Amino acid sequence: MFQQTLQLYKNSFSGLSRDIWLLALVLFVNRAGAMVIPFMTVFLTTEKSFSLAQAGMVMSCFGIGSVLGSYLGGQLTDRIGYYKVQLWALVGTGLIFFVLMQMQDFYSMCMTIFLLSTIADTFRPASQTSVAYYSNPENLTRSYALLRLAVNLGFAAGPAMGGLLAISLGYDWLFVIDGLTCLSAALILWQFLTPRKEKMTGELSQEQKGKKANTSPYQDKYFLLFILFISLSALTFMQFFTVLPVFLKQEVGFNELQIGLVVTINGVMIFIMEMPLVYAMEKHYSRLTNVAIGVLLTGLSFMLLPMAQQWIIIPILFIITLTFGEMLSMPFSSSFAMERASPLKRGEYMGLFSMGFSTSLILAPTLGMQMAEHFGYNILWLFVGGVSMVATIGLVALEKQMKRKHQAV
Repeated sequence: MFQQTLQLYKNSFSGLSRDIWLLALVLFVNRAGAMVIPFMTVFLTTEKSFSLAQAGMVMSCFGIGSVLGSYLGGQLTDRIGYYKVQLWALVGTGLIFFVLMQMQDFYSMCMTIFLLSTIADTFRPASQTSVAYYSNPENLTRSYALLRLAVNLGFAAGPAMGGLLAISLGYDWLFVIDGLTCLSAALILWQFLTPRKEKMTGELSQEQKGKKANTSPYQDKYFLLFILFISLSALTFMQFFTVLPVFLKQEVGFNELQIGLVVTINGVMIFIMEMPLVYAMEKHYSRLTNVAIGVLLTGLSFMLLPMAQQWIIIPILFIITLTFGEMLSMPFSSSFAMERASPLKRGEYMGLFSMGFSTSLILAPTLGMQMAEHFGYNILWLFVGGVSMVATIGLVALEKQMKRKHQAV
């Protein structure tokens, strides 16, 4: 049994390129300092005395900037290249964290966090597109999984350390460390990674061969439906970063360190389990089926939270269920999006894919905070869980429709 498990781990990591490992290092360093955003709603409501509605509006500004940044990142990636976009996004983000820590009032906070997320999220489509240049087609999903592993390994350390720093030294240190790690990640990228000009090696799929090289994702109806359902799921998932920390503090009685430890469970599970889980699941189910299973688990996890005030174990069960959902939905949705892309439009496809997640950042904080304030947290958890159920049904129907079309051809 132990030998089989060891072999599964070895197989799940084998065959990945050196450049993918270096890109993973860049993401790890960047995310190891990701301490501000997980505590932003707590920071705004406690340190700045913002109302829940105001905190939700600030996070919605973050979401609006994220949508704009994802769009710009996709466009710039296809025009000036994924490498330059990643490098300057990291530098710009690092500098703006030092500006953000100086903001005091509601409007300046909204404007600066909008600027921060706009610049930061130009990085995402560029980074996702770079995988097509640094990876082989057969390793595509595992390459995305490795990058997520690096992100979440860093994220496992960041929130726990951030909670400890917030309690012991104050919130300013969170902004300082976040800024410094962004700049450090940019330095590693500049020193050790070089842009590749050649495309992803290997044969294109029959579906890609039939596409025109300049096909826009906005003309791909199946991809647009996929983005719709992913956005609905993300509306649920983003409550994890926006409303959940306030819920755990106000309703369950957790302090910042305990909140950080709950988030850390997510990162540790992904570090230990995601690569072998992806390796095993891609052999048995299609990419869309794995996404649908993940979205279903995400919805079920939030439906557990109405019991959190009665049973202290519920936040732990929530984070375990959510993490399994995330480990399936995220890497397989990224590889599905890249597979749909025509070679010359990878940046635009991944930009639209990122925009699907970013759009939820606009709606999720305001919707979540407003519903919690007016109807209570339990209604919110049941509502967003139901939204994920709708997304699951949509993804299953989409896959059936795509299979029917393929069989007809």
